Amino acid sequence: MLKKTIAICLLVTLISSNFSRFFIYAGFELNHKYIAENFCINKSRPWMHCNGHCYFMRKIKEAQENEKKQDRANQQNHNQEALPAILPVSLLAFKDMAPKVTYPKSTTPEIIHRSYTILLPPKVV
Repeated sequence: MLKKTIAICLLVTLISSNFSRFFIYAGFELNHKYIAENFCINKSRPWMHCNGHCYFMRKIKEAQENEKKQDRANQQNHNQEALPAILPVSLLAFKDMAPKVTYPKSTTPEIIHRSYTILLPPKVV
């Protein structure tokens, strides 16, 4: 039950961030009269028939600006460089740290076949 409620809460928060304009519009429609009476800038000019739309448009612009700021912040996070812009060339050169081993050459000119004794199955006596 607890996992289900946590999952639902997480889904609601993810959806709410994507539908912020819808929630602004729904809040405006639900509180249309209150916004028109208290928050409208054009209350003194009733011939404009604003009825709170100025407040609604201001809130929509604020939401768009917040989304743009978040997009810019996300782009800056994605575009961070992994390495500094200027590196000395000696740091970029890969050095072979393994010691070089030299084997002496075989003194016998013919090829030695020893594998046949190892790979044969044991003899039954």
